[in-house]
Amino acid sequence: MRKWNLSLTYEPKIQPVIDGTCTQTIRTVGKAGRKSVGDLISFHGWQGRPYRSSWSWRMPYTPIKEAWVIDILQEGIALYDFDGTPQGIHRWDELDALAERDGIVPPTGEALRDVLISKNKIPEEGIEAQIIRWR
Repeated sequence: MRKWNLSLTYEPKIQPVIDGTCTQTIRTVGKAGRKSVGDLISFHGWQGRPYRSSWSWRMPYTPIKEAWVIDILQEGIALYDFDGTPQGIHRWDELDALAERDGIVPPTGEALRDVLISKNKIPEEGIEAQIIRWR
C-alpha cells in the first residue's frame, strides 16, 4: 500500500471533491507509477502557483476503490479490463457519463478532452493514464 498526495487545479472540481460529490479523477501514470486499489489517496490545493507555493487545503487519506488503466489518445480513451485485455477505444463524443462523474463542466466528452489536454502533455501516440475512484 502506498500513500499518494495529488493536487487539484481544475477549479470546478475542487469543491465537489471536498464535499464528496465527486469521487473520481483521471491522471497520467508518469514516473511515480500506477496507483492501486487499496492505496491511500489525498488531495490538496495550492495557495499560489502550483508546485511553487504551499498547500492551501488538504483532505484526509481515503482508500482507492477502483483504478482502471486507460490510454488517452487524440481520438478518445482506450479502456482495458482489469487483466489488461483491451476493451476498445471510446471516442470523446461517447464519454459524457465519464466526464460527468469526473466533475467536468460542462459534462461532455469533448470538455473532458479539453481539460485533459490543458492539464497534460499528450503525445501524438497517446499516454498511459488511470481512472481512479475512491469512496
